[in-house]
Amino acid sequence: MRTALLTLVLALSASPALAQTAEPAPAQTAAASAEQAIDVTDDSDWQNQTIAIPAFATNADVPTRTSAGSTAALGNALAGVITADLQNNGLFKPTGPGALPRPALAQIQAPEFGGWQARGTDMLIQGFVRAEADGQVTVGCYLYDVALKQQLAKAGWTLAPGEWRRAAHKCADMVYSRLSGESPFFDSKVAFIAETGPKDRRLKRLAIMDSDGQNFTYLTTGQTTALTPRWSPDYKSILYLSYFNGQPRIYILDPATKSQRLLLSARNPLFAPRWSPDGQWVLYSMAQAGNTDIYKITAAGGSPVKLTDSPGIDIGGSFSPDGSRIVFESDRSGSQQVYVMNADGSNQKRISFFGGRGATPEWSPRGDQIAFTHIVGNLRVATMDPSGGSLRYLTDDWQDEAPTWAPNGRVIQFFRTARNTGRTSVWQVDLTGRNLRKLDTPVDGSDPAWGPLRP
Repeated sequence: MRTALLTLVLALSASPALAQTAEPAPAQTAAASAEQAIDVTDDSDWQNQTIAIPAFATNADVPTRTSAGSTAALGNALAGVITADLQNNGLFKPTGPGALPRPALAQIQAPEFGGWQARGTDMLIQGFVRAEADGQVTVGCYLYDVALKQQLAKAGWTLAPGEWRRAAHKCADMVYSRLSGESPFFDSKVAFIAETGPKDRRLKRLAIMDSDGQNFTYLTTGQTTALTPRWSPDYKSILYLSYFNGQPRIYILDPATKSQRLLLSARNPLFAPRWSPDGQWVLYSMAQAGNTDIYKITAAGGSPVKLTDSPGIDIGGSFSPDGSRIVFESDRSGSQQVYVMNADGSNQKRISFFGGRGATPEWSPRGDQIAFTHIVGNLRVATMDPSGGSLRYLTDDWQDEAPTWAPNGRVIQFFRTARNTGRTSVWQVDLTGRNLRKLDTPVDGSDPAWGPLRP
């Protein structure tokens, strides 16, 4: 079964080796066709794949301007990040550089397949790292099928020293896509709320990190409380809600410069600003005279358009990927439930009818599912299809909430609150619910918002 599947992958592209003296080749990430793609929720074949990822080779061990150190240390760090990426998605069984011999530079394009076969290796990821005269680093990445003694994919990148982790994530993306047929997601960022301080006086700052929890950076000072961030579709801005002296405001912030502009300020409470898929509109909710409704406003500002007008509380709003529909939560039926409507506010209808309450719905980038917080005693992350069927629980703890999708719609992040301390943390789970892990953030974290694949 394994060999047959890999033959299909091989048929897609057989490319020559990446020349180490030339500019890196573009990533080879073409997915298999529909009949060739593998359902990653059925892991009977792919969880048995052993992947060896030795430290990347180098032509000379020289200092680099990266945080990893010299080229030899950087080669080891790159392999470690790739190993962690592939291990944490639950599809493969990678072995990292700490347990493997480092190949010589000449072996990167001509692996000693016999030695890897003797180790019981199915797949081999090898690469090289080179320091450039201008301070940048060049990284090459190769994927081989050991049994077939074939190269399956290759890619290369030249990056600024501070971006070296992107090369590792992009290499992992190439491997993930090539073997699973799914779209990549590792080379992406997450905006979230970094929390510090005692339970009753939490300092909440806007921060960003890589999809694996590394490269943590604060974007706001903490002078105002930051809430519910969301990346713009083009990765150039982050939308978030801020409260200063009880005054709610919606800002659009440039993460590169940390400059921001005010989109909306109101005397009444504001909630949950969200982008439209084209980045032209922002959804938000506002409470007024005991009623909360959903509005939209252009990202440039202007006059808001009211989308809901029912007694009770309508909150949230997440567009479908094509921008035609919006999923939101409302208690108009007497309890907090999940609804959908057209993008102009028409055809509002309830879709959750499975008991308990539903909150924080978020449409998958694939359009096939909606993730939400299901409240029946405890708070759990769950998914359903857009008609309200196929309910599936992905977590089972005291308080898991606010799911956000990976760019490929196969993995979800959320935040968990500890029962006794109130401390929060960001977690990740795949759609099987079996591969659950906590992200290693330097401070507590809540309200994660996964951005699209980086351009």
